[in-house]
Amino acid sequence: MRTSLFSISAIFLTLLFTTFFVPKAFSTDSKVSTELVEDGNQEDGNQEEASENVENEEEGHHSAPAWTVIPFVLLLLMIATGPLFYEHFWHKNYPKIAVVLAVLVVSYYLFVIHNVHSPVHAAFEYIQFISLLASLYIASGGIVIKVNKKSTPIVNIIMLLIGAAVSNLIGTTGASMLLIRPFIRLNKNRIKAYHIIFFIFMVSNIGGSLTPIGDPPLFLGFLKGVPFFWTLEHNWPAWIFALVILSVAFYFLDRRNKSGVEEDEKEVFDNKITINGKRNFLWLIVIIISVFIDPNVFSWVPGITYDGQQFSYIREVIMLSVTYLSYKFAKDKVHELNEFSFEPIREVAFIFVGIFGTMMPALDLVGDFAKSETGAALITHNTLYWGTGVLSGFLDNAPTYLNFLAAAMASQGGSISVLAEVTQFANGGVFYDSVADLTAISIAAVFFGAMTYIGNGPNFMVKSIAEQVGIKMPSFFGYIIRYSIPFLLPLLVLVWLLFIR
Repeated sequence: MRTSLFSISAIFLTLLFTTFFVPKAFSTDSKVSTELVEDGNQEDGNQEEASENVENEEEGHHSAPAWTVIPFVLLLLMIATGPLFYEHFWHKNYPKIAVVLAVLVVSYYLFVIHNVHSPVHAAFEYIQFISLLASLYIASGGIVIKVNKKSTPIVNIIMLLIGAAVSNLIGTTGASMLLIRPFIRLNKNRIKAYHIIFFIFMVSNIGGSLTPIGDPPLFLGFLKGVPFFWTLEHNWPAWIFALVILSVAFYFLDRRNKSGVEEDEKEVFDNKITINGKRNFLWLIVIIISVFIDPNVFSWVPGITYDGQQFSYIREVIMLSVTYLSYKFAKDKVHELNEFSFEPIREVAFIFVGIFGTMMPALDLVGDFAKSETGAALITHNTLYWGTGVLSGFLDNAPTYLNFLAAAMASQGGSISVLAEVTQFANGGVFYDSVADLTAISIAAVFFGAMTYIGNGPNFMVKSIAEQVGIKMPSFFGYIIRYSIPFLLPLLVLVWLLFIR
C-alpha cells in the first residue's frame, strides 16, 4: 500500500512541478473570474470584444500534426491487447509505458511546436480528475455496506436504479466507489461479468445525466455557463428511457443465471442493510461540497490564472487532504472487510497519465476540424450527437464535451469562453437550434462514456476492483463486442431517434 501511495504521490508532484515551472508566467489574481462574469452581463458589443480577445489568445496555441496521434493509438492498443496477449509484461510495465508515451507527446508540444498551453491545461485537468477519483475511492473504501438479501434480478435492478439516482448527488465516481463492493457482495454466489458491465452502464455513466455533479463533462459545462438545472430539465426523458431499457435487458440476463442456487439455499437472509464506517460519509460530503469551491463558480475563491482561464487549487488541496485523513483514521477492520487496496487507483492514475498526455493531438485535430468552415457546415444536433458520442467512448468524455460545445458555438459566431454566450446558447432564443445542439452533446458525452473501459473515469476503476476480488472481466475489445455493441449501441440509436433527431 505504501508503495502504491508513493507512486501516486510522485505523479502529483511531477505534474505540479511541470505546471508551475513551464516557461510561462502564472498569476493567482482572482479578479479574472469576476471580469468574465461581468463581461457576460454587459451588452453585445462587450461580448464581441471578449470573443475577439479569446480568439487572439488562441492564435498562439499551435496544433500538432496528425501523425502525433500515434502514441495515443498505440496506448489504446496496448490497453486493449496487453491483458490478453502479454499479460505479465503489461501488468509489470504499464506505468512506464503510459508515462513514456505521455512524456514524448508533451515534449513535442513544449519543445518542437512551442505549445505550452495544451500541456498545462492537460496537467490541470489531470490533477482535477485524479484528485476527485482518488479522494472518492479512498473515502468510500472506509465504508462497508452489507445488503443481507437473496440476490434476485429484481433486487439487483433496484440496487442499480438506486445507484443511478445517487450518481446525480455524489457523482458517477462517488456512487460507483460506494456501491460496487456491496453490489458484488450481494451477488457473491452468482456474480458474473455482466453484473459489473451493467453496473458500469447504469451507475458509472448513464445514471449521472441529470445534474452537473453527476458527470465531469456536465460539471465543466456548468462552469462554462450552462445553468445548474438545465441538465435535469432536458435530459430526464432520455435518462428514464435508457434506464428502463437497460433494466429490462438486465432482468432477462439475470433471470437465466442459475449459478449459486445451492449456496443461496444454505444461507439465512434477514433482509437487513448494515453499514460500518459511517463517519466516512462525512468525508464524502466534504469532497462533494469541495467540488464547488472553484474560482469559476465563486469569484472570491483564489485560483491560478493561465491564458485567461482560472484553475482551482484549493479544491484539490481539500480533496487530497481528505484522501489522507479518511485513510489514516479509517478502521483497519473496515478496509479488510472491503478487501481494500491501492492497486485500482494506482492503475487508473498511471493509465490516465498516458491518456491525458497523449490524447492532446487527437483533441486538437477534432477541435480544429469542427471549427473549420468544412466542419462548421456539418454541424447539426445529429452530427454533434454521434461525433461527441463516438469520441467520448475512446477519448475522455469531459474534454470531448468542451471541444464539441466550442465547435457548435463557433459555427454560429459564439465563444465558449464568454459565460453569457454559453448561457444564451443553453437557454435558446439567441443561437439557432442551440438547445437541441446542447442536449445532443450532453446526452452523448455521458451515455457514450460507457462504450469502453476508458470512456469515463469510474469504468476502469470498477473493472479493476472487480478483478481484484477475482471476477474475470472481458478484455477491452471483449467489452465492446460482447456488451457495448449488442446492448448499448441499439439503445443509443433509439435515444437518437426518439430524443435527438
